[in-house]
Amino acid sequence: MLIKNISVVMIVHNAQQTLENSLSSLKAFEEVIIYENNSTDKTVQIAQKFPNVKLIQGDFLGFGPTKNLAVSYTTKEWILSLDADEILSEEFIQNLTNVQLDKNSVYTVLRTNYYKTTQIKHCWGNDIIVRLFNKTKTKFTDKKVHEKIIINNLKVEPLKGIIKHYPYSTISDFIVKLDKYSSIYAQDNAGKKKSSPLKAFANGNFSFFKTYFIKRGFLDGYAGLVIAFSHMATNFYKYIKLYELNKELKK
Repeated sequence: MLIKNISVVMIVHNAQQTLENSLSSLKAFEEVIIYENNSTDKTVQIAQKFPNVKLIQGDFLGFGPTKNLAVSYTTKEWILSLDADEILSEEFIQNLTNVQLDKNSVYTVLRTNYYKTTQIKHCWGNDIIVRLFNKTKTKFTDKKVHEKIIINNLKVEPLKGIIKHYPYSTISDFIVKLDKYSSIYAQDNAGKKKSSPLKAFANGNFSFFKTYFIKRGFLDGYAGLVIAFSHMATNFYKYIKLYELNKELKK
């Protein structure tokens, strides 16, 4: 059954490793909006292979603003927001066709997380995230990182089924993403939040301790160590970059 009342929206950049699997899980949707920003790999060619994909190309403005811009290209009222490294389960799609959607509600889905093909049960665990909403009622926040769908007085209801999330397939993926996210955080908070080398060091070390010991990331084995160290590095660099930007602003 073709899903005609929901537009899938995805912003992508250099997503060739995961995009084809993600789009293959979306064949039941009549409209998939791909907002592509300056990819240098085969992302565009992969997107163009799918007849239900409408490809939009433009600059990355930060996650919240870019997702809101991508939504503006949709022709449906209902928006399902996905990432290029996420795959919808058949159960989710089947149940979605049977749901009577309420404009005054937003809908959550359970997301399971993987490193390569190994499910990570402790460092990340499972997420329950808002992903389906009516664009006449709400939108994303304008935060450039850690954006969210604005809930306000809307009801929050669960959808059956899962999204499988494959954010990292190599060690290099961790390095690329931690550099990108830490830079966005620093740029977004420069002049607004204080930072220092001590704060960067303390936050980085606590992040490792929390991920590896409090969340029992060590039970995830080798992957748990990699993830905990990545969390440590991300937090260290986002605060040290913020410290440098604040110093430059004072000059």
